[in-house]
Amino acid sequence: MHGPKEAGSELPGFEIPDVEDKSKNNSASQKKQKKGSGGFQSMGFNFPILKGITKRGYKQPTPIQRKTIPIALDNKDVVAMARTGSGKTACFVLPILEKLMSPGNKPLHGKNLRALILSPTRELALQTLRFVRELGKFTGLTSAAILGGESIEQQFGVMSGSAPDIVVATPGRFLHICIEMSLKLDNIKIVVFDEADRLFELGFGEQLQEIVARLPSSRQTLLFSATLPKMLVEFARAGLSDPVLIRLDVDWKLPSTLWLGWIYVRSELKTAALLLLLDRVLTPTTPQAVVFAATKHHVEYLHLILNKAGISSTYAYSGLDPSARKIALGKFTNKKCSVLLVTDVAARGLDLPSLDTVINYNFPAKPKLFVHRVGRSARAGRSGRALSLVCAEDVAHLLDLHLFLNATLIEPSQVNECGTSCPSGVWGVVPPAALEMRHQDVLAWERNYSEIEEASRICGRGWQQYLKWREAASAEANKRSKVTPRPTLPHPFLVDENDQTTIALVEQIKNYTPKGTILELAGKNDSPMYLAMKAKRRVHGKMVQKTRENKNNADDGLLQDVTNQEAKDKGKKNKKAVQRDENYIPHFASDQHTEAGMAVNFAAGASSAELEMRGDCDATVRQHRAQLKWDRKRKKMVHVDPDGGRKMIRTESGGRVPASYKSGRYDAWRKRNEPDTIDNEQPITNGPKPVSEFRPRWVKHNERVAKKKAEASSKEFRDKQQIVKERLRKEKIKQKLKHKMKTKKKKK
Repeated sequence: MHGPKEAGSELPGFEIPDVEDKSKNNSASQKKQKKGSGGFQSMGFNFPILKGITKRGYKQPTPIQRKTIPIALDNKDVVAMARTGSGKTACFVLPILEKLMSPGNKPLHGKNLRALILSPTRELALQTLRFVRELGKFTGLTSAAILGGESIEQQFGVMSGSAPDIVVATPGRFLHICIEMSLKLDNIKIVVFDEADRLFELGFGEQLQEIVARLPSSRQTLLFSATLPKMLVEFARAGLSDPVLIRLDVDWKLPSTLWLGWIYVRSELKTAALLLLLDRVLTPTTPQAVVFAATKHHVEYLHLILNKAGISSTYAYSGLDPSARKIALGKFTNKKCSVLLVTDVAARGLDLPSLDTVINYNFPAKPKLFVHRVGRSARAGRSGRALSLVCAEDVAHLLDLHLFLNATLIEPSQVNECGTSCPSGVWGVVPPAALEMRHQDVLAWERNYSEIEEASRICGRGWQQYLKWREAASAEANKRSKVTPRPTLPHPFLVDENDQTTIALVEQIKNYTPKGTILELAGKNDSPMYLAMKAKRRVHGKMVQKTRENKNNADDGLLQDVTNQEAKDKGKKNKKAVQRDENYIPHFASDQHTEAGMAVNFAAGASSAELEMRGDCDATVRQHRAQLKWDRKRKKMVHVDPDGGRKMIRTESGGRVPASYKSGRYDAWRKRNEPDTIDNEQPITNGPKPVSEFRPRWVKHNERVAKKKAEASSKEFRDKQQIVKERLRKEKIKQKLKHKMKTKKKKK
């Protein structure tokens, strides 16, 4: 009996033999299959964890899971690199659950925080939290999320007293909580840096260094990333203890189930081409698609266009309010809309269920960014497709991408199939008639609706700014793009299988050569135009014949020179050609480069795997250069510490403050919620709470007032100053009363 496989899962399912099957042969064959399959049962997980895996419907672990989970269970630090959609989340969730359930890792009194998972974005953190709760449903372990943009007072309540076993957090807010609450992290057993390269790209390096400094030295660290920037390699060497580097299914290998299509179109017709693609893609079987655009201006413009076209859509980008981003992703996940318009904020980590189609409205400048974009589809063995709109200025980047993927472009003339049966990697154009009709609709919307016209104008200015800091293609790709022929035939995916007349007509026009000029074909034999053209053709024929004779004479001279040179070299001894036996074994294996890329050795592989990342915009590049200065001793550019050696953190508002900064919000919250607050140092008891803790606040207030009055009345002896102050106070009260009485009489 097979467990159900859910759509959108990162892992393949988990197969359980049917316990009700009484056939001995079937049970024996199932045991034999389970023993040889090397599934999750052979990894030594506890029964509650296996039950959670079964509940999710997972069957067999992916290659990165088979390689990483045993090493993580062996309490070793791991640096793992794998392509998106390969199941990296389970590589650290399952070892965390197993380690926290072991008898030797019981929580101390009041210190229940034992595992920390750091994610770069809110969406990825919430997805990881959902994954932790589903796999750990039967373990009894508690989990919570600490995210920026949420109520910090509510998070004070979560982290006060008995904190959850597992915390999934973004670095900025978690460090803020640690500083405000003076939170102790001594009981943390395992810490995970998910999408670590993205953490550093977003500027969380200082927060990560501060969090690592607060962690105990006996912790286990797991670091998962798609690439290894140079700063990440240095961070891993400093924060990890003898880490093991695992490079499997690296990011330049796309899934075999992913179908790619390249649509060549003029830049001004991109919007019309997108509408045609969505009409073709959005079907009852594939009702949703994600569209990637370059800037937030493109996203807002396309949202208005799709609304006019009758296509329900929502959008998200990094500058959008966190609550609005959460609502937008929730609408798309719950299938309330058909299209999700996003920038590269959604290109990493997100697992969008039942997503089969990704469209690149603006072609990405980096090959790895393309891999991360299309990685939202074809996850965990599912099939998917990625369509990209390519204009003239994107051809060089397209050639760089194919060199990166070791792939080739396929012309439509080499393909016989049409529609969904078209092979992957074909590039063609959009049918011109339908494209022109859609373009007229777009022009009409821009002309008749002021908001679309304004969005289009802003989008154009934003695109000009984007081109300034977009990473340029390689020089070799620019040279090749000039000689690469552009496609002229429609893409087979956009052509119906029953409509072959258009392709045949285009082929006839392409190969047609007229037998004469229009003057010769239309004129009569005795007309002056015909006679003039005939004389001109006769003169032209003589000139062509003379040119051919001169070329033949030059070829004869060149052939004579070559013959003389061969005669001179005839006396020289020719080198014998190397002839090897058919059983010759070379010194190096044919797949040595693949094996070296998958080497499980951090010291040997980190230096070759590191990648220096550029800034995402011109301001970032300028800021990076401004932080460098020349070091005469080390003979290289080094970073300048702008804070003068002090430890600084970046708050949620973007400001930089000392790491010891405390605003006192936690102390104020604790005073307001004193009955509900349990100190971290107090022992946790299982018995009932005292009755005094459940009394209302006004009761305690009255008790404090009565206590002060009793203390004041209990003082029998007062000094001279106290007596004088008391008399003055009473005199002031009397004068105020007299003044009030006089004003009342005057009014009467």
